Formats: sequence, C-alpha cells, structure tokens
Amino acid sequence: MKEYLEEDYLMLSGIQHFYFCKRQWALIHIEQQWAENQATMEGNYLHDKADNPYIVEKRKDTFISRAVPVASKYLGLSGILDVLEFKKDKQGISVEGKDGFWMPNIVEYKRGKPKKDKRDIVQLVAQVICLEEMLNCTIKKSDFFYHEINRRLSIDITDELKDETRKYSMEMHHLYELKRTPKAESYKNCQKCSLYDICLPRMTKKKVSVPNYIKHYIMEDEKDA
Repeated sequence: MKEYLEEDYLMLSGIQHFYFCKRQWALIHIEQQWAENQATMEGNYLHDKADNPYIVEKRKDTFISRAVPVASKYLGLSGILDVLEFKKDKQGISVEGKDGFWMPNIVEYKRGKPKKDKRDIVQLVAQVICLEEMLNCTIKKSDFFYHEINRRLSIDITDELKDETRKYSMEMHHLYELKRTPKAESYKNCQKCSLYDICLPRMTKKKVSVPNYIKHYIMEDEKDA
C-alpha cells in the first residue's frame, strides 16, 4: 500500500467536496478559489462552536476532546475532528492519564440534514481511517450531529465504505498531481453552490461565445422585469 509523505497530504475535508463535485473540489484545492454563501457561513459558525478546544465535558464513563488533529499516511489526508468522545469500554484502548480502557467515537457536526448521497459519510469514514491508524484500533461506528434535525445519526463503518473512501483519496491525489480541473457538469443544484459564479457551469460545459452568453441572460432579465 502506498505511503504519502506528510508534505503531500491533502485536506481531509476536501473528500466531501470531491464526492459531491470533482470540479468544485479542484477549484478550491487546486486553483485556490473560494466564495462564501449562507450555507458555508452557517457551517463555519457551527464548526467554530464544536471545535472550541476550551469547552470541556466530562461524565462518569465519558470524556470529550475537541479540535483533534488526525492524519493518515495511507490516505495522504489530514484534518481536524470536531468532537472525539471516549467511552469506557473493556474492548477499547488505553488512554494516557486515564484508568481503564476507552472506545473512541467521532462526532462530526453538520449544519443541515442527512444527505441522500454519501458525501458526508465518506468524510466521516476518512476520519475513522485516520484515527484507527493513529490509535491502532478498530472503530465500528461513528456519529453525525445534524443541526437542522437536532439529533445524532450513527453510521456503521464497513469495509465497503473504507474501500470506497480509499478510492476517492487516490483519485484526489491523482488530479492534484496533474493540476487538472475537470470540466463543468451542469445540475439543478449547481446554483446552490457557493462557487457557482466562479465555476459558471452553463458557460463552461458547452462551447458558447461570451457575447451570446451575455445576450441570453440580458434577454432573460428583460423577461423577468
């Protein structure tokens, strides 16, 4: 299995962008393009609260660490966990400064609600792979907390999901090494993307002249007036 050098690690959070839209990922991580919209600002606010390392929570059989850095030399990814819970469990691992054995559980915070696809799940699985590698353990489940529905959702971490996540990480590295931004694909959800005005999917998907493109939208605006 290939091992990546630390200087070649990519952002773990990017795997969610990559699953959703390879062009979006490339615009952000290869071309260094970014733009905020309401969804990204709300997401940043939620993560700022979850990632505050000065908020400490302890209970009898549970303690919580926040803003935990993780990385995997086999995925070539690194990132920060929102919340990492440790629950007392005889099948768990030893933790420095703590008596007994503890089972780690990742809690990834999301602003919206569960997605119909697996974009959130592959990000969580990548986090699990990193943590398993760092702690030399096996994690069978981890959680999301979705702000819109205000509850947790537990995910089984299967071998199939791990294989799929490894495939995406390899594709990310391949595109990054080529410094290649995929061509646009226009979908109905594109207008919700914060990079819509940078990507211009309708313009870049087809070979159209700039004057004709501008003329078309002037005519659309006149119809709406």
